[in-house]
Amino acid sequence: MIKKHTCQNGLRIVLEEIPTVRSVAIGIWIATGSRNEDVDNNGISHFLEHMFFKGTKTKSAREIAESFDSIGGQVNAFTSKEYTCYYAKVLDNHAEYALHTLSDMFFESAFDEDEMAKEKNVVYEEIKMYEDTPDDIVHDLLSKAIYEEHPLGYPILGTEETLSTFNKEKLKQYMHEMYTPDQVVVSIAGNVDESFIKDVEKLFGSYEGGKGPEAKIQPSFHYNKSARKKDTEQAHLCLGFDGLQIGHSDIYNLIVLNNIVGGSMSSRLFQEVREQRGLAYSVFSYHSAYQDSGMVTIYGGTGANQLDQLFDTINGTLKDLKAEGITSKELTNSKEQLKGNLMLSLESTNSRMSRNGKNELLLKRHRSLDEIVEEIDGVTMEKVNRLAMEIFTDDYAVSLISPDGNLPKNIRQ
Repeated sequence: MIKKHTCQNGLRIVLEEIPTVRSVAIGIWIATGSRNEDVDNNGISHFLEHMFFKGTKTKSAREIAESFDSIGGQVNAFTSKEYTCYYAKVLDNHAEYALHTLSDMFFESAFDEDEMAKEKNVVYEEIKMYEDTPDDIVHDLLSKAIYEEHPLGYPILGTEETLSTFNKEKLKQYMHEMYTPDQVVVSIAGNVDESFIKDVEKLFGSYEGGKGPEAKIQPSFHYNKSARKKDTEQAHLCLGFDGLQIGHSDIYNLIVLNNIVGGSMSSRLFQEVREQRGLAYSVFSYHSAYQDSGMVTIYGGTGANQLDQLFDTINGTLKDLKAEGITSKELTNSKEQLKGNLMLSLESTNSRMSRNGKNELLLKRHRSLDEIVEEIDGVTMEKVNRLAMEIFTDDYAVSLISPDGNLPKNIRQ
């Protein structure tokens, strides 16, 4: 049972008590990410996330790390396009200590100039590492091809140019404007009772923020083709199709469809591209759902001399899917796999904390396990086949990184 409490300042707390475990996961979720940035401060959400670990008014960066290591806990953070999360997982008897440490990082980070200079260099190296990983960066290229100048097309890490302009004042100002209480959810899952909500409220329930993020501009979906020449061993190809937004009524139909197309080892793309033809080690598909848009991505990496064959195989697989539809076996297997994944994820306090935090932040609602299983069971062949026809059209965006930068010859321009 998920308990929800809204503080007087608008901050929301969600708690799921799981008395059968000995751990507690605590996450602070903020509804701001690279989508809330502009060309001048791109990367500030991610950099701010880094700086939370670089010392507070009472603890040094080393002491923050040691504070969790000394209790056998874990602490980390991540930034996405639409949200940022700081989280910790500890033994239940250290839950209050972890909460206070996260609160200290959230409210009392020092943003010391010397630490900032060092951390900028760390992020510069992170950007360079990313640039050296073409099978990662090709996905950013696809976002840029699809969303163009809209902030959803920005890289989460930012650029060396924007990073160089960040200082204490900019970070404080961005926090004041974006980390407003109504944009924050504290999610807890594990062996703690309802009284823990009061502990959270004491720390987070009375702070004030600035104006909050501006109204989001809905992006347009563009079918651009973007290719980059790079000295790589493989050609890395992404195809992007117009998808569904978070909370769409067809979302479970799409999850099942994606699973059949390229979301598992038994998927059509994996079987056809890797198992039957040996064209790629890595081939998969996934769906990215945003608050007002979405994209379905297909990725494959292969030797440059096999790029045309890879594209033709992917294209042929999608054409066969649309012409013949899915099989009853594929439908049953995919639904059972999704239900299995869902049940297994519930064994992790971290997964439950994440699910509850995201649902509250983005959807403001929580479905029971029975309701989700009912949604998955309600997926039919007709619904999946209709969606396949709607999504896998002849209009798609493309991104490519390869030794010669030449798109496959049969790609529709």
